[in-house]
Amino acid sequence: MDWIVILQAGVASGTVLLFATLGEIFAERSGVLNLGVEGMMLMGAMSAFSVAVKTGNPWLGVLVAMLAAGLLSQVHAFITVTLQADQVVSGLALTFLGTGLSLVLGEGLSKAGTVALLPAFSIPLLSRIPLLGPIFFTDQNVMVYLGYLLTPLAWYYINHTRPGMHLRAVGEHPAAADTLGISVYRLRYFYVFVGGTLAGLAGATISLAISPGWFSELTTAGQGWIAVGLVIFAQWDPVRGAIGSYVFGALRRLILDIQGPQTLLWFANPFYYNPYWGFFLQMLPYAFTVIVLVLGSREAVRKRLGAPAALGLPYIRGERGL
Repeated sequence: MDWIVILQAGVASGTVLLFATLGEIFAERSGVLNLGVEGMMLMGAMSAFSVAVKTGNPWLGVLVAMLAAGLLSQVHAFITVTLQADQVVSGLALTFLGTGLSLVLGEGLSKAGTVALLPAFSIPLLSRIPLLGPIFFTDQNVMVYLGYLLTPLAWYYINHTRPGMHLRAVGEHPAAADTLGISVYRLRYFYVFVGGTLAGLAGATISLAISPGWFSELTTAGQGWIAVGLVIFAQWDPVRGAIGSYVFGALRRLILDIQGPQTLLWFANPFYYNPYWGFFLQMLPYAFTVIVLVLGSREAVRKRLGAPAALGLPYIRGERGL
């Protein structure tokens, strides 16, 4: 088993989770919980693949994917920010809506044939660094390198800029932010849109970069739900989110390798002949996500983890305590 290959592939597949996780961090930092990440990712994957097939331009596909998922996210923003409906219910409905729309609009794309893909390349000098070079800078897709840049930028934006301070204020104490002249409603709409565009970027990365050249209802394979869990695991911090994303990406690749006949010889013979062993391994990342979500739903745990104080709570102007 080649650990360099596993870690390299983990960074690549973890980039999908990274984009979706960063988007959800921005949305939740503003106080809006969006469980529709999976639906927005599917919408992005379908849009990107469809546009790339028709135009031969994968970059245009990426832009359309981000716009399509961003517009879809505004449905959730309208329901939760303007109508002040339950954010959990609206997010789940958004997942169903995005999934349904992507499958209807993307009908027949699985048989579309070859499609123009985003480029992959190595970075000179950096790719020669022992151990780190082959993992992070050798034959990686351009979207992976974009993830390297986006993570520190997101961290700096949230923690060291005035707009980032406004974002944190809206998610922690919206009433106080409103008193200071910060538009709570406008910022929540905006950051839900940002979350949607990054989810769309994650979907486009799947169909045009990491698992390129196809689209179906299995394209995202539940990665949107993993991203939601990673936000809690990362304590709403972009750098921790990146680490968690890459670890999960490597874990998913490791599971595929473990299921191979040669690696299974490492285990006892009953495991080798047990057909349910592979299903159990595939379940582990999702089981972990469920555990994180359950723990994160407890108020005491959320406070200990540093969740935004107003997360999941609609802001009603004039009410105290929000």
